[in-house]
Amino acid sequence: MFFTGALSAAAYLVLVVGAQNFEYPQEAPSDLEVQTPIFFTPINYTSATNRVAIIGAGAAGSSAAFWIGKAKERYGVDVEIDVYDRNPYVGGRSTVVQPYDMPELEPVELGGSVFVEVNKNLWRAVDEFGFERIPFENASDVVGIWDGQEFVAMYGGPGWYSGWLGKAKLLWKYGYHAISKTQSLVKEISETILTLYAPVTHRFKSISELASNLNWDAIASHTTADYLDSQGVNPSWTREMVEAATRINYGQNVDDIHALEGFVSLAAARPSSIKGGNFQIFEQFLAQSKASLHLNTTVSAVSRTSLSDPWLVKTTGSEDPKEYRAVILAAPYHQSNIIFSSPELPIARVPKQPYAHLHVTILSTSSRYANSIYFNLSPVTPVPEMVLTTYNGARKGGPAPEFNSLSYLTQLRYKNGTAYLNAQGNPEWIVKVFSYAPISDDWLSHMFGGKVGWVLRKEWDAYPVLPPTTEFPPIKLADGLYYVNAFEPLISTMETETIASRNIVDIMLREHFRSGICRTHTLGASLENFVYGWDC
Repeated sequence: MFFTGALSAAAYLVLVVGAQNFEYPQEAPSDLEVQTPIFFTPINYTSATNRVAIIGAGAAGSSAAFWIGKAKERYGVDVEIDVYDRNPYVGGRSTVVQPYDMPELEPVELGGSVFVEVNKNLWRAVDEFGFERIPFENASDVVGIWDGQEFVAMYGGPGWYSGWLGKAKLLWKYGYHAISKTQSLVKEISETILTLYAPVTHRFKSISELASNLNWDAIASHTTADYLDSQGVNPSWTREMVEAATRINYGQNVDDIHALEGFVSLAAARPSSIKGGNFQIFEQFLAQSKASLHLNTTVSAVSRTSLSDPWLVKTTGSEDPKEYRAVILAAPYHQSNIIFSSPELPIARVPKQPYAHLHVTILSTSSRYANSIYFNLSPVTPVPEMVLTTYNGARKGGPAPEFNSLSYLTQLRYKNGTAYLNAQGNPEWIVKVFSYAPISDDWLSHMFGGKVGWVLRKEWDAYPVLPPTTEFPPIKLADGLYYVNAFEPLISTMETETIASRNIVDIMLREHFRSGICRTHTLGASLENFVYGWDC
């Protein structure tokens, strides 16, 4: 996919059938406020007013601290950063778990599993911080699309013959126009968003302004199904292959999720993860920023008594509130349960944002494949290693799939690369299952022939519910109070959180510190490799 999540069959097919290389755009839209080069003299503030609080230590909060740190490094801005998170770890929804609680085993991603090459902030961070990138694809894996009764599509496998035969069958079933038109739309959106990394990039004061200037209004105001139907795309392709992508990446069907996020699910160039866990990027963001990190600390209230007074942040870690010049909320507004108050100027209203509540079941099994009988296959026919799902069978009156996706991720190994063997001397594989309802032990035993070792279950409010919309939360809640997650109803990924935080930090620095992230632009840098915020 274009940003972060899991690779889908539809996304893969869009890439491999007539794949095209992305060209970096030469010009950015001209309507937004251009971030022109600036030159300011460093300014010192008193200790009571040169602090910034960031609430949340996930992708949004850690990157916000990182961007502020860049301004300190470039300008010498005297600003202190405090980052608060109620969790005991950095990374938010990007975190890992240890199979069998054995630290010597390779950890497994629980949340945001992969990012892709066009995620320029995350990709650049990996290179800058020296992490090892692990490719996500396994060329020999078979992918199947399950509708609750049968596999409506299946392709992949070892060898060129298996791969091309599967693609030929899909082309025959869905037609070239469906694939090429979807590919064209995904490419167009990818190229548009790449303008946000360009040397002459733009600040946006609202998400509506951004969507309008990037010509995303019409796309975000229709469901994925309606939009692709209007483009003459085969409805079966949309409701089977494209839906497989939206269900694994966002837990939502194509007749529910808006088209922009549907297309984001489909861009999957070089999906990768970080050896040891993607959360390390966010830990390094914080380390580079030199922020003070306060984990296991819940922010209960953010307030001020007048417009001329600093913001007061009350936490569980202190009896007295702490003063701040600005506060950045980098967590879902309503889920934070923070009481915001500013008597002289009311806080801007943030609409309620529902989230898709999903169950994640991660397990190890010595069964090389899932149960063929469950999938109505012959006992000797192996089940695809990646089973994605479509709701299209249920639309036609059949049963709905019991899960969103079932994926064999990797063989369980020690950190030194040695294969793990269980008590019976057999290797085990890590499997991840996404579902709307809990997965029982009996279900797992039936699915994997009673050969289940370690199991971990987690409930997530994993993604925002993303219906068609033209209205978005405010970026600026009040003077000195900013909201990064306002971006989520438009696009919800780890990468876009880093873009949203960069925009907010740039606005905050200019409004309150007469500064900015970039001192000047390196206009001689290669456009293909330039990343605004890093290369300036």
